[in-house]
Amino acid sequence: MVPKARLALLSLLSAVALCLGVTFVLAGSASAANILANPGFEAGTSGWTCTSTPTAVSTPVHSGSRALNVTPTSSDNAQCSQTLTVSANTAYKLSAWVQGSYVYLGVSGSATTSTWTPGTSGYSQLSLSFTTGSSTSLTVYLHGWYGQPTYYADDVSLDGPGTPPPTTPTTPTTPTTPPTTTTPPTTTTPPPTQGDLPKHVLTGYWQNFYNGAKALKLADVPTKYNIIAVSFADATGTPGAVSFTLDSGLSSQLGGYTDAQFKADIKTVQARGQRVIISVGGQNGTISVSDSSSANNFANSIKSLISNYGFDGVDIDLENGINATYMGQALRSIYNGGGKVITMAPQTIDMQSTQGGYFQLALGIKDILTVVNMQYYNSGTMLGCNGSVYAQGTVDFLTALACIQLQGGLRADQVGLGLPASSQAAGGGYQAPANTVSALNCLARGTSCGSFKPSTTYPTIRGAMTWSINWDASNGYAFANTVSAGLAGLP
Repeated sequence: MVPKARLALLSLLSAVALCLGVTFVLAGSASAANILANPGFEAGTSGWTCTSTPTAVSTPVHSGSRALNVTPTSSDNAQCSQTLTVSANTAYKLSAWVQGSYVYLGVSGSATTSTWTPGTSGYSQLSLSFTTGSSTSLTVYLHGWYGQPTYYADDVSLDGPGTPPPTTPTTPTTPTTPPTTTTPPTTTTPPPTQGDLPKHVLTGYWQNFYNGAKALKLADVPTKYNIIAVSFADATGTPGAVSFTLDSGLSSQLGGYTDAQFKADIKTVQARGQRVIISVGGQNGTISVSDSSSANNFANSIKSLISNYGFDGVDIDLENGINATYMGQALRSIYNGGGKVITMAPQTIDMQSTQGGYFQLALGIKDILTVVNMQYYNSGTMLGCNGSVYAQGTVDFLTALACIQLQGGLRADQVGLGLPASSQAAGGGYQAPANTVSALNCLARGTSCGSFKPSTTYPTIRGAMTWSINWDASNGYAFANTVSAGLAGLP
């Protein structure tokens, strides 16, 4: 977030298809036989059907002299496919080397499953195993994501057969499967201790830097904001560890705002009933928590900041991928160490499926999680919980995507709507604050909906978030004034 030029992107992950060179082994064969035409793209793109114009390039390649090159658009994910005949009830393994942001590899037809990578700087291998059904028609595919840069694919292989399992396996849920529309079992897990927060809350990010938005001392933040997320902690040279330093540029704008004044302001706003948390990540954040050591480093550094500054907790706003296991380990340590307010701000693509890292993290720490304020902006189109595609900037986009989290296992009191405070605050997805109120009423009461209306109501829907308090201040606090009044009117 600086500003949050988020790329969110996932939607329409249908049984797409991509130009894959595939090596196939049929039952009874002594060796693998390549049954796809032009498997390594050495003959250009002949033999493949793509929704966007594909090319074969000489660089970058994984091996050989050519690789597939396709560029998605804002309305097309650049899928390429080839349909072939396979053996029924047979085990196969599919793999491909890919490069780019949000590249997907999968199959449909006789089997349906996929895998994906959020981004690679060089070639990285995607792989998955599956067992075909009774049908002998299979489509293999690769695709990128809407509005994302060019992606590359090379050296695709499909190996089989293997020994079929004794019973038909359950098809795994994947990013290409629309979120389930069934209501999850009710949980008896009580809400976590969250520092006496109200039923419905407004969260805002306070900028610890100056970018043209109004510079504010922490104590200047209106009480309409229940949670203030200080943006951001900084990465250090120790894996996973973070630090915090009051920005000199901001201090200068405020006539010499000091660390001591900042600490005093934290106590001032807490005395008013507001909670202050330290946010980690943002657009330029590069913190990685990927093993036990970095998880301990992260937790210990956050607990040190809580001790030093008096923060009430932490916000996870990482945009470079997340490891649910180790970040969950770290957050539990932070919660047990006094950081009772735990929030997240994933991009829309991060919460399209319960198989995504952010969603897994949220579900894994559900017993201590305060709220997930997904960013409903810089996103493009996305799937709603009903499998339909919605565009950012609309009430339907807010309600249909929030529905995924509500049906995916989070409590309603853990779901918030994150919006930009003004058109200057984000690259896309701004909508009038009144739309946020309409969406909240739609979710809580079933009123003020657009074309999408949830199958049930969620009276305890938690609230809303905005990037940022500073941009809101520059806009006369139009967001806080409108949305806080809407929150006050919820059940």
